[in-house]
Amino acid sequence: MNDPLSAAAEPTRRRILQLLARGPRTVGQISAEFTVTRSAISQHLLLLAGVGLVEAEKVGRERHYRVVPSGLRALQAEIDRFWTDELDQLVADAHEMRKHA
Repeated sequence: MNDPLSAAAEPTRRRILQLLARGPRTVGQISAEFTVTRSAISQHLLLLAGVGLVEAEKVGRERHYRVVPSGLRALQAEIDRFWTDELDQLVADAHEMRKHA
């Protein structure tokens, strides 16, 4: 996968990005927030790194992961291109339908 939008769309990876937005963390610190294995979190981090959303710095025996600001800006630009007035109207219509359901 080489598409940041697709990578960030997966719920676990989205949550990882939210955690890293608060500051750098190790794989162990990140995996403590999930019910999946540490190995699974490592795979998600590798994918996020591959699309330029996170990077790792080796500190002693650990890797500290953090978000890449330029990667997040590129992701935001992609979302902005994707999110159109039609999607705003779809959201408004869905809210209106929920009121009448």
